[in-house]
Amino acid sequence: MTDTDTRTNTPAPPPPSSELRAAFREAGLSACVTEPDADADAQNPVRVTLLSPTDARQLARLIRTGTKRTLKAARTLREICEGYRIDLPGLRVEHGRITLGPIRIDDAARLARLLDAVPQATEQPSTTADATTVKTLLDHAFPQATGGGALSVLVRENAPNLLGLGSIDARTARRLIRALQF
Repeated sequence: MTDTDTRTNTPAPPPPSSELRAAFREAGLSACVTEPDADADAQNPVRVTLLSPTDARQLARLIRTGTKRTLKAARTLREICEGYRIDLPGLRVEHGRITLGPIRIDDAARLARLLDAVPQATEQPSTTADATTVKTLLDHAFPQATGGGALSVLVRENAPNLLGLGSIDARTARRLIRALQF
């Protein structure tokens, strides 16, 4: 057996723009998608030519349709939290996920209690130690209330009266909504 016999010829992966080009074609949109240089690294961007105003509107509609469930979950979550007087000023949809953002410690404690965490002491939490306690409560209550959903909770050293809440997917958001509705 020779060296040539033992080598296998694996096909090169399709160019990174193939899926995008196919999606444009399937949607009936006219856009030229250009390949990055073959010699360039994988970080080189795929280029899309200018779209006509009609195609741009259609593309925006398609993106919104694709993110409709996530946008609806974010809106519903905001409304429910406002009803409980929980302020989530940083709640937004980003990269297909719902980012909850900064939350005051007393609001985070209220959220934890709504998710059936062990009740806090009677005083309002406001110190770094209280932030750690509320973080622990949320770390425990959130997965239980959402059927295993994960949420990163960060104690913000530079803002001791705030916690930082990470992002969740639309499915976890819907489970959170159901937990808060009962």
